[in-house]
Amino acid sequence: MDTTSPATSEEGQALAVAAEALYLVNLMIVPGVGFIGIVWLWFTKRKDATALARCHLDQVFFASLWAGFLLIIANAAIIFLGGYQSANTWVVAILYFTTCHTTLIFFGAIGLARALAGKPYRFPLVGRPCDI
Repeated sequence: MDTTSPATSEEGQALAVAAEALYLVNLMIVPGVGFIGIVWLWFTKRKDATALARCHLDQVFFASLWAGFLLIIANAAIIFLGGYQSANTWVVAILYFTTCHTTLIFFGAIGLARALAGKPYRFPLVGRPCDI
């Protein structure tokens, strides 16, 4: 039997939706600002959040860290392959955006849909197990 009140459940779902929306904002609209919002939510709301909200907060926090790591790897590859003036820059940039970045956005859209439905979501490969 579910012991959470409807208000608590709705607040948890709203927090899950906010986290997933900030993840997409970070990837597509305002990089950095969205990440600051995710970090703030994770550090201030995670301990008191419902299991659903905690699941989504964990997913977007760690997926954002992975996204940053992949961006660093892409930049390192560009520098290693001849710097930003090299023709190889476009190869690495296009490969990064068509594989890594697009995949992260796709998973974020699925996560947002699941949060809107009030269901947990675990990012493939980089997601942490949820306690739901």
